[in-house]
Amino acid sequence: MFGAQDGPRRERTDSLGAVSDRPTLLSVHAHPDDEASKGAPTIAKYHAEGVRTVLVCCTGGEEGDLQNPLLREPGQPFHGLTPEQERELVVRMRPAELAASVAVIGFDEVVMLGYRDSGMPDSPSNSHPDCFHRADLDEATRKLVEVIRRERPQVVMTYGDDQRGYPHPDHLRVHDISVLAFDRAGDAAWYPDAGEPYQPVKLYYSAWSKARILAIHEALLAKRGESPFDDKWFDRPDTDHRITTRIDVSEYMWARSGALQAHATQVDPSAGFWFGLDDDELAATYPWEDWILARSLVGPIPEGDDERDLFAGVGVRVGR
Repeated sequence: MFGAQDGPRRERTDSLGAVSDRPTLLSVHAHPDDEASKGAPTIAKYHAEGVRTVLVCCTGGEEGDLQNPLLREPGQPFHGLTPEQERELVVRMRPAELAASVAVIGFDEVVMLGYRDSGMPDSPSNSHPDCFHRADLDEATRKLVEVIRRERPQVVMTYGDDQRGYPHPDHLRVHDISVLAFDRAGDAAWYPDAGEPYQPVKLYYSAWSKARILAIHEALLAKRGESPFDDKWFDRPDTDHRITTRIDVSEYMWARSGALQAHATQVDPSAGFWFGLDDDELAATYPWEDWILARSLVGPIPEGDDERDLFAGVGVRVGR
């Protein structure tokens, strides 16, 4: 574990050598396992097409509880541990789980921004001096700007401005620094010591489409007679009208399931929420991942869900 004062830490997932001028996609997430649940098939698809893929993970996930009851059974690593010992072991295991997840997905580079997990809203961990929630906004933005200037992505993916459905303090802060960094990375007046100015040209927000949730809900009812999606899910704010971009990831659902399973402490492999449909069933039910194009410097933002490529209009060749 390391604090914000230690600065960004880079972890290579392979030996690519110097960063090339090829198309580059940078995704910003709050905790280990967020990269698995939000956008994993999209990243895997673009990685397979030759796009350089970079993950920025802002915290170490220190406040994550053990979510997998199978790990408490006899012969498993958490059997017989006290709650304190259990928490310590979760913290120790999460870096390796993240490494396994990004290997499944195909991230070429992982950058740990260096902050501590803030925990859920209004929890005591919100007050930890090293947590992301309490980080100086300008300094956290500078760290992300440094990564953007070094990696030079054309496309940046982050969390949206409407997080009423899940207002986690770290997710809110990810949005804040991503938007600021997108604007400041190309401005030489900001952070002159953070690298040569570079301007990404498209900024996307991830989206949990209500149409997707409804489709999976109905498919689970048809298959199992039950669904984990209840009224609280359907009462969440509907942002489907904001979706501009749908990426066909029908051939890459394995990236989501494999990456989730890599986070063994955080994901119950028997949970219908994650694995009620297998990869083929999920692809047949809803073959897309949905994105909101929030900023475009390469042309007008499309109306509705007209866009089918994150690199549309960017002017770089995608595909091997």
